[in-house]
Amino acid sequence: MSGHAAGIFRHPVKGFTPEPLATVALAPGEGFPHDRIWAVENGPSGFDPAAPAFVPKQKFTVLAQIAKVAAARTRYDPETGVLHAAAPGASEFMGRLAEPAARETFAAWLTGLLGEDVRGPLRVVAAPGEHRFTDHPLGQVSIVNLASVRDLSQRMGVELDPLRFRANLYVEGWPAWAENGWTGKAMMLGWAQAEVFKPIVRCAATHVDPTTAERDLDVTKALFDNYGHLFCGIYVRVTAAGAVGLGDAVTAPAVPPESEPAA
Repeated sequence: MSGHAAGIFRHPVKGFTPEPLATVALAPGEGFPHDRIWAVENGPSGFDPAAPAFVPKQKFTVLAQIAKVAAARTRYDPETGVLHAAAPGASEFMGRLAEPAARETFAAWLTGLLGEDVRGPLRVVAAPGEHRFTDHPLGQVSIVNLASVRDLSQRMGVELDPLRFRANLYVEGWPAWAENGWTGKAMMLGWAQAEVFKPIVRCAATHVDPTTAERDLDVTKALFDNYGHLFCGIYVRVTAAGAVGLGDAVTAPAVPPESEPAA
């Protein structure tokens, strides 16, 4: 069963703007390149860069906690290491978050933007090596099936922006919800080989419109009411290195029809 990569995105700062890519190189044991390499603590998180470990997203400035995070438009240049950030009514930030002074300036910029939603001192933390601030400690690459998003949209009577789901890859050409039955199965992402790890359990981050920064729809309730689960998308782990570009085949596991789960 073959689909194709219709969208490729990275999120350099956890919770903030997705950046579109034309192609990406993937490898086993490495995080998605330049994806979630920084996070912003909303009060002390306990993250130790000398011994990096998974920290729940509730410790950071993420959409599940603060809808206004979506108002910050961020853009990262990996060649220079410079992050750009802009928001309505705010001056633009530009700095290299590898430098402590720039991290402090960005934290101050965000504090002014988020206002009363800040519960504790904001602090930018960096992920050393291949550590990534993902929502699951073993979720290397996240994939969303666009047919599933359209099916959910039809059930809700609205047009959902797929970017609500903050995936790395968006795939066109798979049957809606077929991905929920692929745990442990092998697949191809362009020229990279991968294994499906698990379905992605969705949270209140999906309730925020990525364009308006308003919490406007209860997507998790709609998932449960219509399908009896909270899944939308899958995590995969890369097992052999390769590149995937827009339009490349994303080949799903061969699953007998009788094994395919109902939505």
